[in-house]
Amino acid sequence: MPELPELPDGLTARPLRAGDMPALAALLDDAEVVDDTGEHEDAEGLGEFLVNDRVDLGLDTVAALSGDELVGYVSTVDLGDHRDEYAVMAYGCVHPARRGQGIGRALLGWATVRCGELHRERHPEMPGRFGVGVPSANTSLERLVRRSGFAPVQYYFVMRRPLADLPPVRALTDVQLVPFDPDRDEEVRLAHNVAFVDHFGTAERDAYAWQTWFTGQKAFRPQLSRLALVDGAVVGYTLVYEYDADTEATGVREAYFGQIGVLPAARGRGVASACIAASLHAAAADGMGLAGLTVDTNNTTGALGLYEHLGFAVDRRETVWAYRVPAAG
Repeated sequence: MPELPELPDGLTARPLRAGDMPALAALLDDAEVVDDTGEHEDAEGLGEFLVNDRVDLGLDTVAALSGDELVGYVSTVDLGDHRDEYAVMAYGCVHPARRGQGIGRALLGWATVRCGELHRERHPEMPGRFGVGVPSANTSLERLVRRSGFAPVQYYFVMRRPLADLPPVRALTDVQLVPFDPDRDEEVRLAHNVAFVDHFGTAERDAYAWQTWFTGQKAFRPQLSRLALVDGAVVGYTLVYEYDADTEATGVREAYFGQIGVLPAARGRGVASACIAASLHAAAADGMGLAGLTVDTNNTTGALGLYEHLGFAVDRRETVWAYRVPAAG
C-alpha cells in the first residue's frame, strides 16, 4: 500500500471505514449539484459497492478529513477478470467548497500509485490501464487528470426517455421473451461475457463481481428485466435497476438499463429492441416515469442508433480518462 497522501494543512488522511458511508453519500450529493452527474447515492448502495471482498478499505481507499468532516475520498476498484489489459478504476470526489486546494491532486496521485501496486501484484504480465470517469460538467477534474498524464479513451452518452408513447413489443420467430429468472443468473452472466468479449474497456465478470455489483444489489429489479430465449437458452437480456436515492432526489422513478446484450450469433434479428421494449412496458406498468441507460459512443454493434430509434435522447456525457503503463513482468 502506498503511504497515505500528504494533504493541505488542517486536513488528515486515513482509509475509509464502513461507518463512513452516510458521510460519503452526503459528500457526493453536495458535489452532484455542481458536477451534474444525475446520480445520487445512499449509504446502503455505497456499502454494496465499497464494503465487500473485492475492495480492501484499509488498502484501496483514502478519506480526506477536516476534523471529523469528510471533505474528499478516493477508492481503487478492481472490477473483476481481465482480458488484454489489467484495468482498475479510480473513483473519488472532493467537496466543491474545498476544491482548488490540492486535495484532488493528492488523492489522484495516491490512487495512481495504488493502481500500479495492484497491477504488479495481480497481472504484471499484462499492460495496465487505470481509469477515471469524468462527467462533462466537472471541468476541474478534467484538468487534473489531463495534467496527471491521463488521456481520454472512452466517451459515453447517458440517455433517457419518458415512459410514454412506447414502441411496441414485436413478436420474434422462435424467440421467447420472459422475465428474469434467478435460476438463470449464472447463464446470463456467461452470456454477458460472450456478448461483450470484443467491447473495449469491459472486463469479464466473474461470479463474485456479477452477484456483488449487478444482479445481487438491492437496486436490481428482476421483474422489469427481460431474457430472450431461443430453444430454451439465453441469447439476449436487459437488466433493469431502480435507485431509491435518485427517486428521493428527483421525485421520479427511473428504470435504469444497466446491462443490455445479445449473443453475436443472435444479432440482427431484433432481439435487443424486443427485450428493451418489453422492459419499457413493464416499467411503465409499474408506475415508473423515466427510462435511462449509458452507451459507449464507439459501441460497434450499433447500440447508439438502436437506442435513438427507441426514443432515447442524450441527457449527459461522460469521458473515461486512462493512465496506461506497460506490462511489469
